Parts: sequence; C-alpha cells; structure tokens
Amino acid sequence: MTDNDDLFGGSAPAKRAAASGRAASARAARSAPQGTPGESGYDASTIEVLEGLEPVRRRPGMYIGGTDEKALHHLFAEVIDNSMDEAVAGHASFIEVELEEGGWLSVTDNGRGIPVDPHPKFPKKSALEVIMTTLHAGGKFDSKVYETSGGLHGVGVSVVNALSETLEVEVARGQTLYRQVFSRGIPKTKLETVGRVLNRRGTKVRFKPDAQIFGKDAHFLPRRLFKMARSKAYLFGGVEIRWKCAPSLLEGADNVPAEATFKFPNGLKDYLLHDIEGKELVTDQLFSGKITKPGSHGSLEWAVAWMSQEDGFSISYCNTVPTPEGGTHENGLRIALLRALRDHAERVGQQKRMAAVTTDDVMATCASMLSVFIREPEFQGQTKDKLATVEAGRIVESAIRDTFDHWLAASPQQANKLLDWVIDRAEERLRRRQEKEVARKTATRKLRLPGKLADCTNAGAKGSELFIVEGDSAGGSAKQARDRATQAVLPLRGKILNVASAGRDKLHQNQQISDLVQALGCGTGSHYKDADLRYEKVVIMTDADVDGAHIASLLITFFYRQMPRLIDGGHLYLAVPPLYRLTQGTKSAYARDDADRDRLLKTVFKGNGKVEIGRFKGLGEMLPAQLKETTMDPRKRLLLKVVVEAEARPETGDAVERLMGNKPEARFTFIQERAAFADEAALDI
Repeated sequence: MTDNDDLFGGSAPAKRAAASGRAASARAARSAPQGTPGESGYDASTIEVLEGLEPVRRRPGMYIGGTDEKALHHLFAEVIDNSMDEAVAGHASFIEVELEEGGWLSVTDNGRGIPVDPHPKFPKKSALEVIMTTLHAGGKFDSKVYETSGGLHGVGVSVVNALSETLEVEVARGQTLYRQVFSRGIPKTKLETVGRVLNRRGTKVRFKPDAQIFGKDAHFLPRRLFKMARSKAYLFGGVEIRWKCAPSLLEGADNVPAEATFKFPNGLKDYLLHDIEGKELVTDQLFSGKITKPGSHGSLEWAVAWMSQEDGFSISYCNTVPTPEGGTHENGLRIALLRALRDHAERVGQQKRMAAVTTDDVMATCASMLSVFIREPEFQGQTKDKLATVEAGRIVESAIRDTFDHWLAASPQQANKLLDWVIDRAEERLRRRQEKEVARKTATRKLRLPGKLADCTNAGAKGSELFIVEGDSAGGSAKQARDRATQAVLPLRGKILNVASAGRDKLHQNQQISDLVQALGCGTGSHYKDADLRYEKVVIMTDADVDGAHIASLLITFFYRQMPRLIDGGHLYLAVPPLYRLTQGTKSAYARDDADRDRLLKTVFKGNGKVEIGRFKGLGEMLPAQLKETTMDPRKRLLLKVVVEAEARPETGDAVERLMGNKPEARFTFIQERAAFADEAALDI
C-alpha cells in the first residue's frame, strides 16, 4: 500500500507537570481574591471592546462576505445603491460612475445630497460624518425618507469607508459645495465648505480600496463594474447611468467602452431581450409586465421567456440589489407560473397530463428576470444575496399569477404550445429517472434506504467514483460538493465492523457492510466480479484526525479481506482532506496536518502579517465549496492509491492480522516494537 508519513498523523507530545508545581498552583488559586486573574490570565482586562468602524476592519467578512474579488466589487454595489435609492425616490435623474487610474472609483448623483448640518445626537459632528463613520446610521430606517431602499442594515457606505485607504465625499446642497476626506474610516479633515455652486447638487463618493484588506494585487475589473452599472439602468427606467473608464485600464476587457450612457425605458424587458438575443424561443412573445402601487407595500416588474435549446436561468433583484441566491420573491414567481399553467391545462382538458409537472419542469428552460420594490426587506446575511421577506413571495405570486393567466387566455395558440413544451419536459424527466433506475439498478432501491446512496448519473462504471464518508453530516457536504455526473456518495454511520476479528454470521448481519457491498455491486470473496463493479474508483474519504484514520483502517481491512481483487485492480483510493485552513488577507491555503501547516507558515505566509489558522473538526464542518476544492475536484485533489505489492503480500497479511485480528497481545507487542518510533515522532512535532 502506498502511504504518506503524515496521513494518519503522529502521537501528541506528553503533558508533564511536577507534583509540587500543581500543588503550588492550587494554593495560589485558593488564596487569590475574587475577581483577580487566575492561572489562565482570563479576566476583565482580556475583554476587547471594538468601537466605531474597527469591527469592520477586524472582521470584513461579516459585512461584505470576505476579502476576495466578489467582496471588493461589493463596495461599489453599496455606494451605487445609495444613489439608486435617490433615483427610485424621484430625487435623482442620473448617476455617473468613473473608474480612474490608480485604483480610484467614484460614484456621483444629482440627488438631494447627504445632509451636512449638525446631527441632533452628536452636535459636534455633521450628519455626513455620522453616516460615514457609524454603523447603523442612515436615512433608510424611516420610511418617510425612502419609500423603498436597497438596504436597511445601515452599514453600507460606512463599511466602504472603513475598508478604503482613502475616501472623499463631496456634497452639493443648497448651492454650496462641501467636502470631507477619510482614511480607513477615520476623518482626516473636518467638513470643509469649498464654495458656491449654482448648477450642481447631489453626492459624489470617490474611494480607493485598502490594500491592507484586499491585497496589493486587488483591483476593480472594468467588465464587472460595467455590467453592474448597466444592470442598474435596466432596473429603473427613469434613471440615466453614465459610465467612464480610463482607457489604460481597458486592456483585455473586450466590449467595454471607455464611455457609455445607459437608459432603458422598457426596463427588464430590454434586459432580457439583450441576454437572449439570437436564441430560439418556445413562444413568439415574452411574458413581461410591471405593477406599481405607490403607497402600498410593494411593486414589481418581470420578464419571462422560454428557450427551446438552452438551459434556463433566473436573475432577481430587491430594491435594485441583486439577489443571486434567489429567495421568497423567486419562489413566488415559480409558484405563480406553475399554478397559472395548471389552470390553463384544466380549461383545455389537459389536467391529467399536467399533474406530474413541477416548478422545476416549468423553469427548466425558462429565462426569467424579476425586480421587486418593498418596504423594509429582510435578507439573509449582510451581503443581501438572498431575500427572506415572506410577504414578497405572496405579493409576487398573487400579481404574476393573475397576469400570466390573462396572458395565456389572450393567446391560446401560444399558451398551448407552452403547455405542451412544459409537459414534455416533465415526461422527459420521468423517463430519464426510470431509465437510470433500470440501467444501474440503484442500491438505494434495493436497500430501501432513500437518500443513503447519492448515486451519479453515469450509466457505466468508466469515469465514475464512489466516495465512502463517515456520517450524514459529512455525507451532506460531499453530496453538495460532488460532480453529480461522475461522483456518488455513500455515508456510513461511525466505525464499521472490524471484519478481521468478526465471525461470518456477524459479518452477514451488519447493515453498513451490506449497504456497501450492494452499492458496489461486484460481490465479495470468490463471488467477486470486476466487470460488475459499478465504479471505476472507490475512494475512502474520512476526517483528517485519529478517528478518521481508524475508520479508514477498518475500511481498508474490509477491502483487503473481502475484496482483494478490487485492490489488485487499482480501484481503491484514500482521499487526503485538509486539517487546517490558513488565511492572511486575500491569501489562503490548506494544510493536511501539523507538519504541512508549519511548512506553509515558514514559506507561503512568511513575514506578511497575522495568519488566521482554522482547524476543521471534520468533513461535515467544511463548506461544500471547500470540500470540492481540496478533496473532490479531480483537477486539484490528492488521492493515495492503495497497492499491495506481490512480494509484500505475506508481510501485509501478517501486519493486518496482528493489528486488526482478535488477539490483543499481538497488537500490544506490535506497539512495543515501535515505541521508539512513536517517541521520535512526538519529538519532531
């Protein structure tokens, strides 16, 4: 078997303390007065209180989701959202976005301008300074100021200020121009009166992101900013957005002009037509509309089309803020479309065929765009990626269902064409499922364990992989991280039976081993058939700790004893998940054990500031994206192939019997013989 010295880790150094030292510590603890520091040094002086914007700089991920490229561009989203709120409220007609050389970005609007008079609660500070330097300060908590707004957390522009090397604010208000400069959230100048301006009003925010937070190489991407700015113009037809970028920054940014002006009177309809241009549609017309209810709880706009040759997509917004993870408003749209189609099917006598159709069938090739405006929206997380307002779902479902029902009734020929298309998608889905069950004879059906085995969709063994993981928690992460086409996941509960010491009856009665054997489909012992093996690779993927190593040893013992030809055929592998994640600014790396962690600290992260080290308690604690990146993606992962050399077979058999057999004295002798090796490993650590 090929091995890795660090795979199962080394023995931890022993803890040694003199009896007299322990006694002295106990006496000191008893004699210490209440409230004084004890041995641990944990007292009131160790409690940190972060003030102002310091929490943002200390933990930027809590406010903008991280310090990567997406988070960097989220700064722009926070600033332009403020200007969009002014436009939606009817106070601004244009917004200017300019990307300058040197990493500077500015957003200017002709709205009312941030108030500059002294704040009632902080009379020594202007309202502008309070807004820029205080979390949860803004005009969006009062619905009298903004009917709807892009954010109600009150952390947007102050977070941008905290994470900027320099930020400059200019406010034209009452025919007077004011200016103030900040650095990393701290005012560098007082609010200055620049002078009189007759033909200008509104706010200009010009900032440069802090390299200490985002890294020296971090910079805004013109293509991404251009797309974000254009999408805002689509979302509110009454606003004009002017784009400008330094020509020197456009190298490699194809189709991004140095200057452009966006204004789209037809809103989302224009947006969707632009995105699906040249694609064949199921119906001749788009289903689009807009419902505005001033003074009510919300309004919305939508555009929907069904493509005949493409997979569908959904793009949604709440108060002009993108919600890439969807939310209640998208769910309302899906339900509305399905229910209206069911009503139409009943009118034309197709309700039986429509019975099997789900929202997934309706949305399979559907291109949809949805924008809602509601008061006091609730999002999941500070980055507002998913809308959680329950009322939004009801508003969207009610409005769109009635409108779509009328649209279908007005065009019966197009409606019937769409109905047939959706029913065909449902029948195709059911047919694929049936073919898959017949072809692969899935183990989940045999075992009557729904969800136990998450099978892959490949019809044959070639190129397919089975990951054996410990526990449902790790299984859940692995199922989300896998490639569904080629990777299957079978979670096992805890430590499986030690087949080297168990009797035949106990072996046959063990449910986990039965699950594993039936999932593989190749039989055991003399009944093993390589041609019936349902996966090309069988990968043991356990936690990177002692318990994980023990479970891996039990599984290897099972395969060695019950399916030796599976090992001989080169099908058995060990995954190498990381034990640590090291982060320093925008740089991150994974270490598989203590030695690898120390190596990274001395090489990759040497002398560049504080390194945060997180230890994974198990695979179930890892995010699916992390598990995929480090352990399951064939392009990046490390697999150890289990091999038994022909000349080493007698020695391997003896080692398995001594370590895993039913003679504890043999294990004890084995440990004694290698005690010196264990001591050396401990000293190395």
